[in-house]
Amino acid sequence: MMTPTTLTTTASTAAPITLSPSPAANTRWRHSTTSPFPFPSLSFSSAAAAAILTRHRHSPSPHFLSLSHRRLRLNQPVAALDADSPVPIPQGRGESKSERFREWDWWTGKFAAGANVPFLLLQLPQIELNARNLAAGNTAALSAVPWLGMLTGLLGNLSLLSYFAKKRESEAMLVQTLGVISTYVVIVQLAMAEAMPALYFGLTSAVVATGLIVNFLNYLSVIHPSIWSFWEDFITVGGLSVLPQVMWSTFVPYVPNSILPGSLSFAIAVAAVILSRTGKLSEGGSRFVGALSGWTATLLFMWMPIAQMWTNFLNPDNIKGLSAISMLLATIGNGLMLPRAILIRDLMWFTGSAWASVLYGWLNLAFLFCVNSISREFFVAATAGLFLWIGLAFWKDTQVREYDSPLRSLRELIFRS
Repeated sequence: MMTPTTLTTTASTAAPITLSPSPAANTRWRHSTTSPFPFPSLSFSSAAAAAILTRHRHSPSPHFLSLSHRRLRLNQPVAALDADSPVPIPQGRGESKSERFREWDWWTGKFAAGANVPFLLLQLPQIELNARNLAAGNTAALSAVPWLGMLTGLLGNLSLLSYFAKKRESEAMLVQTLGVISTYVVIVQLAMAEAMPALYFGLTSAVVATGLIVNFLNYLSVIHPSIWSFWEDFITVGGLSVLPQVMWSTFVPYVPNSILPGSLSFAIAVAAVILSRTGKLSEGGSRFVGALSGWTATLLFMWMPIAQMWTNFLNPDNIKGLSAISMLLATIGNGLMLPRAILIRDLMWFTGSAWASVLYGWLNLAFLFCVNSISREFFVAATAGLFLWIGLAFWKDTQVREYDSPLRSLRELIFRS
């Protein structure tokens, strides 16, 4: 339950304003990049309204309410295991600082939205190739695309979509939605080629449709809380079941081919969800269970470079089959989201994006350079661009918050203090 938030205006005669959400309103703040009125239904006195108008007259922006909302939300770090329990971060003083913060807030949102371009370019070649094979009647070629791997990635995208929908991060939601749709297009192509069982395709289609509808209804705050809770439980159980199984399967045949890891984790996940919903866990335990879906999705994507490195270790010749352009696009796409993750103090988002940029994209480029598959100039340019970009993100965060050192931004990101 969100407690009333007290704001004090800059006008010398204005009294503190208490904004209390109406009972019918959703208990979370709504975020919109287009509407100047992103708040839920509010109840406040005429004196409070006059105080707001007094401040609005002195505001340099015509969208005062929207910008004030974004300042309140983005100057609070998001708890690593609980997106609903932000810890306040001290702000610098001065109007110029506020202007710089709002400007960087706007840019980080655009950077995150821009990640759609490289991610879409990553998927389009596979979609085009599948379409040509289907048109030529070469359905056997689509059997080389592992539908189980595509399904795993789809579940990860849906889990992260729910995570960002809950936080009202519209740009990150767009990235995950594009990931869901583009992956589902490939799955449809596999089903058309009968490379994926019809039963699994039907179930996947139902989950995708339900997930997209539920997440966007939750973003708009028009969904019943019980429906959202059920969806969160579903993706929590699904994520916890899939992650250990994928990790185990990476090392087959060096370990027995078994579904035991997935089965055990499924039972544990169901038990954890039931205990949480029945109030058998402590408050901290319930928050931990509630945050597991986002972290399991992140860990699932983080496991991808480990699986790739294991494959490279076992079959060094396969490294030459990697696409340098694909690795570069993965580095760029994940790197574009880093400034936003740093600004809003989202450790999970930062960890996943940094891991993918460095260990999946850049490290595979390093492997390609070692086997002379790419030129020195290409590798040096990619390396310099990535690490300068990460340094710029921390430096800019330090500047807009008027901190003395980027280490303070890093400390707040990790420890939230």
